[in-house]
Amino acid sequence: MGVQEYATGGRVTAAADDEAPVDLDELDRGIVHALQIHPRAPWTLVGEVLGVNPVTAARRWHRLQEAGLAWVTAYPRLSNTRIVVTGVLEVDTEPGLAEDVADALAANPSVANIKLTAGGRDLVVAVQARSLDELARFSTLLFQRTPGVRATRTHVSTGVPAEGSRWRLRSLDEAQSAAIEAAVPPAHEPAHAAEARGDTLDAHLLALLSMDGRMSLRDLSAVTGASLTTVRRRLQSMLGSRLVLRCDLARPLSGWPLSAVYFASVPGQYVEETSRALSGVREVRSCAITAGPHNLVIDVWLRDLRDVHAFEAHLSRKLPHLTVADRSVVLRTVKHMGRLLDHDGRCVGAVPLRYPEGPWPAVAPVT
Repeated sequence: MGVQEYATGGRVTAAADDEAPVDLDELDRGIVHALQIHPRAPWTLVGEVLGVNPVTAARRWHRLQEAGLAWVTAYPRLSNTRIVVTGVLEVDTEPGLAEDVADALAANPSVANIKLTAGGRDLVVAVQARSLDELARFSTLLFQRTPGVRATRTHVSTGVPAEGSRWRLRSLDEAQSAAIEAAVPPAHEPAHAAEARGDTLDAHLLALLSMDGRMSLRDLSAVTGASLTTVRRRLQSMLGSRLVLRCDLARPLSGWPLSAVYFASVPGQYVEETSRALSGVREVRSCAITAGPHNLVIDVWLRDLRDVHAFEAHLSRKLPHLTVADRSVVLRTVKHMGRLLDHDGRCVGAVPLRYPEGPWPAVAPVT
C-alpha cells in the first residue's frame, strides 16, 4: 500500500495506508463523542467516563489522529459577525477543471470549506472575511486570478443557527454525556467590540489550534514564545467568546457517508422559526441564513442516494413554509474547516485558518 502524508500538531507525518484502522470500535466512538462535547477534555476525565485507563484513551485518540480518521480543530466563532463575515460561494468552472480549481482554492487560509458537487454548480465554497468589502474583493479576485473559474455567485451569511460542531455520534449514554458537558468551560460574548479583534498572539494561537486543537499549553507556549500563564489566560478568553473547537470524524465512518447541499427559501417572518426547527433535525449538519436568491443554505448528511429526495420530502412535510429551490449532491469534500481531505474523507493536511480580525502570522500550510 502507498504512504500518505498528513498533519498532526503542525508536524508532517507519514502513515502506511494498510496500518490505518478502517473502522471504529465502541471505545473509539466513545472517545470521539466525548471530544465532540469537550474537544480539550483531559484524558483523566475521558478515561473515567468511559471506564478505561486515561493512557489507553490517549493512545486510542493518537491512533485515530495519526490515521487522519478524527481530529480536533479551531475556528472563529461564526455566530459573531464582529469577528467574521462568512460567505457561501457557488462556483462554476470550465469543463474538467473543477478539481484543479478546488486544489488552487484549498491553499487559501480564508477558504474554510470546499465541496465538489453535482447539480447547478461545480463547487460550494465557504469563505471567512473581515468585512463585506473584503468578501467582495475576494470573490472578484477568485474570478480574475483562478484559472478555470467561469462564474461565481455569493451568498452572504447573516446568521448560522446550526453548525457542524454540534453534531454528535450518540455513542455515550445520558449520564456519560452529562459528565463530559459539566466540565465544558462556559462561553460568553465579549463585552466590547475591541475584545473581538484580537492581536498577533490570538492569530498565532488560532493557526496552531486549527492544526491541532488539543495542542498542549506547554507546546503552545513554546511555539508562540508567550509565557505559559499568558497562553492559558488568552486561550480561556478566546474559547469563551471568540473561538470554537470541534472534533471531526472522517464522514464514511460516521454512518452518514453521503452529503448534500440544499438551497431553500422561506418567507421572512418564518426564517428564525424555520432555522431553529432545522437545527433540531439530525441530518442537518449546518444551516446558514443568507442574503441572496435563497435565504437558507442547508448542509446535510445522508445514508443513501435515495435519501436526497426522501429527505427533501420530509422537510416539506415538517416545514410547510420552506421551499427547496435547488439541491446538489456532494461528490467529494476537498477542504473542511481548514483540513485537507482525501477521497476517503481522511485528513491529509491542514491550512491554518486566518483570524479575520487582527494580524496573520507566518504559519505555513502543512500537507
